[in-house]
Amino acid sequence: MVNQNARLALVAAAAGFLVSSCAPGVPEAGRLQAIYALPSESFETLSLGRGQTLGELLYRAIGANEQESLLLAFSQHASPRRIRQGTEITLRYTRDNHQLRGVDVALTPDETVRLSRDLVGWDSKLVETPIYIDTLFVGGEIETVLWNAVVGNSALQNLTLEDRNTLIDRLDRVFQWQVDFSRQIRVGDTYRFAFEREVRPDGSMRSGQLLAAELVNRGTPFYAILFDPNGDGEGSYFDLEGESVRRAFLLRPLTYRRISSLFTNSRYHPILKTWRSHRGVDYAANAGTDVMATSDGVVIHRGLDGAYGNSIEIRHSNGFMTRYAHLRGFRSGIAVGSRVRQGDIIGYVGMTGLATGNHLHYEMLRGGRHMDPLSVDLPAGDPVPSEDRVQWVQDMSVRVAFLERIPGSDPIRLTATSVEQLNEEQKQAQGGGSP
Repeated sequence: MVNQNARLALVAAAAGFLVSSCAPGVPEAGRLQAIYALPSESFETLSLGRGQTLGELLYRAIGANEQESLLLAFSQHASPRRIRQGTEITLRYTRDNHQLRGVDVALTPDETVRLSRDLVGWDSKLVETPIYIDTLFVGGEIETVLWNAVVGNSALQNLTLEDRNTLIDRLDRVFQWQVDFSRQIRVGDTYRFAFEREVRPDGSMRSGQLLAAELVNRGTPFYAILFDPNGDGEGSYFDLEGESVRRAFLLRPLTYRRISSLFTNSRYHPILKTWRSHRGVDYAANAGTDVMATSDGVVIHRGLDGAYGNSIEIRHSNGFMTRYAHLRGFRSGIAVGSRVRQGDIIGYVGMTGLATGNHLHYEMLRGGRHMDPLSVDLPAGDPVPSEDRVQWVQDMSVRVAFLERIPGSDPIRLTATSVEQLNEEQKQAQGGGSP
């Protein structure tokens, strides 16, 4: 009994101490001052000059007797003779006696060869740059052009210009079958997207993918939702109803470029000085710009063709044929009989034939009759497979929610088809679906 009373007294005393120590007016214990320790190494970063070798750069830091051992260790991961000009090389010294203890050679932004002294010479290992994964949620309104709207977006101010250009390129690639960024974007159009990326310690992006995107063009919303049921990186983009955003043909054979002349029955020819029909679309671009096949097909012509200059003709299914003219040159391996796929590079912009400046002349024919490439209504690709519909609705719902979390965004109205599928998926999850 005495022992129990003693224990109760100790508990009460401890409780009283805790209460009193937290009471107002009771001074807090002071904090210890931070102690800063010097790093064990000092660093010097050099850049490989033009025509300079790794051995020459290290000459004043390491003796000739050791260079052979160091270069031999480096050769286990890369050739010393193939290091590019401008490669950053970091020398690591001991702080106490300033002796060289290591060398880091940055082969790429993602791989570094780390060389370290050991008891008998030099050892090496390949170090991969660590990354972290985050998701960007971006939205805005177009006041001039899309490029300015994305590049100047405050949510992307910490990204490099190169990375912001990458975002525009990914948007362009995803929506290239629905909207031509070079001619159809209007002031007042809006955009929002969720982009998952791999980020290096310096803030630059290693890779990334659009998870979901919305583009409202002239009041019409277009959606692209990534669906990758196998998780193998080979996913495709679909709209809210599960229809593919991909079409049989690309809207244009170049990346984000300006249209300089439209399809018309009467146009004044600047060289021939006469009015004549213009059975294609001209895209102004710098000399050497990549030209892509707009659809799968077989090359039936490659070479000079009068006023067209260097040109390529591709035969596609269902009686379609496309022509690419005024090319500066052809991609290696492209010949009559070559099979190409949509998006393959086939040649490069030039001004051969009757052309006053660098541009691509692009034509589309069906059954031998010319068609306006900008107004052809082409069928979509395959929709989400029926066996994947349940998973699609789940993934789509999550990614639509990504878009809705962007500040200033309105809720997205799912179509009746999507709502019905969502209800069916919920029934199956509850065990109430059909057997």
